[in-house]
Amino acid sequence: MASSSSQPAGKPASVLCAGIGVQDIVFRVPQFPPPGGKAMADDFVIVSGGCAVNAAIAVARLDGRAHYAGPLGDDSDPVSNQLMAELAREGVGTAGVVRVSGARAPVSGIMIDAAGERMIATYRDRRIEAARPADPDALVANVTVLLADNRFADFVQPICEAARRRGIPVVLDADRPTAENSPLFAIATHVVFSSECLRATTGCADLDEGLRRIAPQTQAFLAVSNGPQDALYIADGAVRRMPVFAVDAIDTLAAGDVFHAGFALALAEGRDELASLRFGAAAAALKCTRFGGSAGAPHRAEVEAFLARAG
Repeated sequence: MASSSSQPAGKPASVLCAGIGVQDIVFRVPQFPPPGGKAMADDFVIVSGGCAVNAAIAVARLDGRAHYAGPLGDDSDPVSNQLMAELAREGVGTAGVVRVSGARAPVSGIMIDAAGERMIATYRDRRIEAARPADPDALVANVTVLLADNRFADFVQPICEAARRRGIPVVLDADRPTAENSPLFAIATHVVFSSECLRATTGCADLDEGLRRIAPQTQAFLAVSNGPQDALYIADGAVRRMPVFAVDAIDTLAAGDVFHAGFALALAEGRDELASLRFGAAAAALKCTRFGGSAGAPHRAEVEAFLARAG
């Protein structure tokens, strides 16, 4: 399946990332403590997090024009203010942010062990779930591709619908388990699952079977990332495999979001789906070699050099 996007020569592709933003408080530990136990951290960082915020930062570092749309707390919330400041430092546009009166941004406490695996506890202020974008059509007016996660499905759906009305590709980061007939699957042009989401949504332990169960619900290109294992996608009615890159992972936090960002940006630049998956996988692999969640997202030159070495 070929991408429907067309990017004018010389003009950076523009990707709007819509969905959740979180502050991540990350501890690097030799091993996870037992229940009731303690662990001494080897490193510690506070960074921007959440699927859409991580993706927007990654797009900006990959030389795309990045924008973020999502609900955050109001001006009295220091976490929301810190997220806004970090997005500005990374060059991400924030015109689509909705500041919710009296609310606070989500916060995650994360431990990452020596193998790069993670344990996460998240606080989310339920008041921000009621937020809606003021003008979805204006948000997508100058966008090449929309990348939306499904953590705030009611917030992103009208933006996805506005993008489709304009013929703009919609990439859905299927990160949160949902119903097999979720409306977002039907709206999106591309759906890329995490393995955890696909298994929980379909009840299928086998990812091949899970993709086949979703296929009747959508006309979208379907794929699933699976950590260090092959990514799977459907082409010509068959489930196919794309090998990813072997690296010594020290931190997988935000790797999936970087994968989606690379995929969406490559589509926006006119690459086909397989080339876009490969570009996203390379960006995610590099991120896994660095501690610090979104702070480890690679820059464009690094990804291009990595791909050149990989052949």
